[in-house]
Amino acid sequence: MAERAFPNHRAAALALLNGDNHLTRKAGQFLGQLAVDTTPLSDAQADWLAKLLERAELPPVAAGGAL
Repeated sequence: MAERAFPNHRAAALALLNGDNHLTRKAGQFLGQLAVDTTPLSDAQADWLAKLLERAELPPVAAGGAL
């Protein structure tokens, strides 16, 4: 069964922070910001989040997953 995509970047960030993932301090700070900030992501932020999700073997953020 395919995993469902996260509905928005906040949900994805919280999953990464609450999971058993090895995160750098910089990645943790980035994810903490995403968890509380509802502004749209820049392309660079979206790419970094996608890489962190892929590395943790988690599903991506849904297309158009804005808050």
